[in-house]
Amino acid sequence: MITGKSITLMCLLGVIALPVHADVSYEAAAKRLFASPGIAAAKAHLTSDYPRIVDDIVTLTEIPAPPFKEQARAEAFMALLKAHGLSDVRMDAEGNVMGLRKGTGGGPLVAVGAHLDTVFPEGTDVKVRRTPTRLSAPGIGDDTSSLGVMLGMIRALDAAAITTKGDILFVGDVGEEGLGDLRGVRYLFTKGDYAGKIDAFIALEPGGLRPLMTGAPGSKRYRATFSGPGGHSMLDFGIVNPAYAMGDAITRFAATQAPPGHGNVFNVGIVEGGTSVNSIPSQVSMSVDMRSEDVASLKDLETGFLAKVKDAVTAENARRSTAKGAITLKLDVIGDRPVAKIDPQAPIIRTAAAAIAVNGGKVAYEASSTDGNLPMSLGIPTTTLGSGFSVKGMHSPEEYLDLQPEADIKAMITTLGTILLLADSKK
Repeated sequence: MITGKSITLMCLLGVIALPVHADVSYEAAAKRLFASPGIAAAKAHLTSDYPRIVDDIVTLTEIPAPPFKEQARAEAFMALLKAHGLSDVRMDAEGNVMGLRKGTGGGPLVAVGAHLDTVFPEGTDVKVRRTPTRLSAPGIGDDTSSLGVMLGMIRALDAAAITTKGDILFVGDVGEEGLGDLRGVRYLFTKGDYAGKIDAFIALEPGGLRPLMTGAPGSKRYRATFSGPGGHSMLDFGIVNPAYAMGDAITRFAATQAPPGHGNVFNVGIVEGGTSVNSIPSQVSMSVDMRSEDVASLKDLETGFLAKVKDAVTAENARRSTAKGAITLKLDVIGDRPVAKIDPQAPIIRTAAAAIAVNGGKVAYEASSTDGNLPMSLGIPTTTLGSGFSVKGMHSPEEYLDLQPEADIKAMITTLGTILLLADSKK
């Protein structure tokens, strides 16, 4: 029903509540939504607003947001949320920025997140290079493009005068990449003011009608530091050497036979230490990443790693002289992302799948590591959806977006429709 310029989604579609019983199909609800005047108006606005979405992406990309230093971008994004008329716009204690689009009442609280941080260190040149069909800059795709799309979605909802029963919380979160270890969503869901109140979470990542996230590989990351007495390479030859202990540890770890399946992987990504070529180092370290989609397999990888590094230290202390001191080992956990899974038949997944199918996409499923890991591990209905914009060279200095307006708008409206279906579901 259309009242003046206000379109109330529930009235427009009859009953759009997520069909938890077989008498109402997810696809039927999606078909009704995507055939509605409200969605048509929202799509038309996204289409006309596409240049502004691109401009927002450029503006945000050119504000550096290296790991643990997202504040400047967060403040800019918060100002944009305020300008878009959201309520309760705030920055929390962890640095997440959020704003609430209030519903009419009685529906669930749906959070939609895109991460503010990029993988690139401080000092990286983030000036965007533009052509008619391409935007190039480090971090422009992952995940800055989703921030610009989020703003476009808010404008489209307002332009189409769409209301929902439930509130929609739009979030720009920190700490998704690398050693950030999901600190933003971890705080949002466990300590922030909205902890325990969010009923569903959609993580936005660049891409089209991407596979639905039904699993999240967990990871365990360690920094192993090997210390010893150190000395002169000739005068102290024969004493224990931390570099040899670490090298032995790497060799042992590299021989790990990871069971097939479950996405079991491991890597030594950083090795560092020493002072000069003719010095026995007093300290060296390595950073290690282990991942799996299975809790037991990840635990096995971790247990094996810990045993191997300790055995390497024991072996080095037995091989060479400890007269000036023995090798010691310090292990620091630098990353701990939980394994998570959601039933492909869960309402949030079936809703998103129906939206994709109705819009001509192929429904597929995948395990992926995003902001969705944390809420999914807590049992909160979660998935990751494409925000549009095909990104190439992700995490490289040559990262770029292909501008394909038709495909991008299709992804945006499909994801926006999914959010609307969720926000009008039964709480």
